[in-house]
Formats: sequence, structure tokens, C-alpha cells
Amino acid sequence: MRVLIAEDEADLAEALTVFFEKNQFTADAVSDGFSAYEYASSGEYDAIVLDVMMPKMNGVEVLRKLRAEGVKTPVMMLTAKAEKDDRITGFNAGADDYLPKPFEPDELICRVRAMLRRSEDYKPTVLCYGDLQLNPDTGILSCGERTVRLSGREFQVVELFLRSPKVVLSAERIMERVWGWDSEAEINVVWVHISNLRKKLRAIGSGVSISANRGLGYLLEERQ
Repeated sequence: MRVLIAEDEADLAEALTVFFEKNQFTADAVSDGFSAYEYASSGEYDAIVLDVMMPKMNGVEVLRKLRAEGVKTPVMMLTAKAEKDDRITGFNAGADDYLPKPFEPDELICRVRAMLRRSEDYKPTVLCYGDLQLNPDTGILSCGERTVRLSGREFQVVELFLRSPKVVLSAERIMERVWGWDSEAEINVVWVHISNLRKKLRAIGSGVSISANRGLGYLLEERQ
């Protein structure tokens, strides 16, 4: 799924881009209303996260122009304004949802996914390898009829493996991709999650395992 992030706070825009990309989205970011309108008009996005207070054209104006031109892409309004009248203005302009700042990134992702589920054209991308299937909407890992729900970090680790099966991933790379390069977590948190995921793979009877390649890292492979 492809999302457009229109946010003039550079640090926030960068953080949201990284967060969306870690959660199975392709993300583009723009920093002003005019660019947001031009990018969104292309029709190439599945969802738009649109800040209200932006230079050149505010988010409400952008949204009104898009809706007037028949652009139906779901839009999440993102703003520091949280008063009822501001929310009503956004919804009347054609917003699908409204999230005031400050917010938790997890809530934003959940709301965007819920918004997409209400869209007629939405089809979740299920990741598969061997007998495993991972549903990004529910965070459920399945093998045949047996399923297990993953925590947020477990989901991100499994997704990383499923996107690169049979590729050795070092603990350091997993740490950077899932927890972030500036995380204060210790490297042993990766080992703990790998151990938990191995137990869950066995619990659902999967023939796929996370193997250790001594001195190099871990890889997802089908057991012989």
C-alpha cells in the first residue's frame, strides 16, 4: 500500500515515513499544501495523511480541491487543532478520519488501516513463505488452520524474515530495522524475540523455522 504524508514538520515527516515503511507501506512525504495537492491528484496513493496547518495551502483547502475534482483517496487529517469545530470542518471537507497531535504512531497506523478497510478497493497484502502466512491487518501468523497472534515487535521481525526468506540477517540488522538505530534497547532483545517466535512457529506446526548461522545471524528456511 502506498501512502502520501503531507507534513511541514520535517522531523515528524521523517519519523512517520520510517514508521509507515516498517509497517508494509511505501511512503512519500511532502512539506507544503501545494505539493500535497499535486502529488495527491495523481491518484497513485491508497491513503493520504494530511496536516492542516501547512504553507502555500492548508490541508482543508487541499482536501476540498481534491474532493471537488473527484479524488476519492481516503484521507486522515493530522493536526494540532483538536476543537470540535475544527474536526467538523475537516469532516465536512471530505476527511475520512481525524487525529489530533500529539498522537502515538501505532494509533495512526491502526486508524489508517481501518480507513483502508472501509475503502472498496482495499486488499490486504498477505506475506507467504512455505506453509506460513502473515496477515498485516490482524498481526496473525498462520499455518493451515492453526494461528497465533503476534506482538508488534514479533510482527515486525517476522515480516522482515518473510520479505527476505533464506537470507541471513544479522542481529544488528534486525535491531536497526525493527527497533531503530537510536534505540536504547540491548541486542539481547533480538535473541529473546527470536526464541519466542521459534516457540510460536512450533505451536502452529509450521515446517518453517528461524535458523542460526553461527557468527552471521539468522535466516528463515523450510526444515528438510
